[in-house]
Amino acid sequence: MYTDTESNSSGHPIHITDEVRSYVLDRKQDFRVSTSCGGPILLPTSIKPPKISDIRLHVGDYTIYISRYQARYLETVHRGMIPFFFDY
Repeated sequence: MYTDTESNSSGHPIHITDEVRSYVLDRKQDFRVSTSCGGPILLPTSIKPPKISDIRLHVGDYTIYISRYQARYLETVHRGMIPFFFDY
């Protein structure tokens, strides 16, 4: 189990902003940071299911899965990764 305060298999800690924490807790579901043509994107796991190789960061009772390919480049999971069409 990884949290954003621990090092993980990406080799460095990944921070989750308070805005993203609130977003996850308000929606009461797991999310995944994956690769898109516009860069990393945060999507519900109902749209983009997690993979076995993903890194897991915990927000309350929920998990943010991060693609191992994105994890090596990420330092922060932030609001800019939330698609506009999800009304944040």
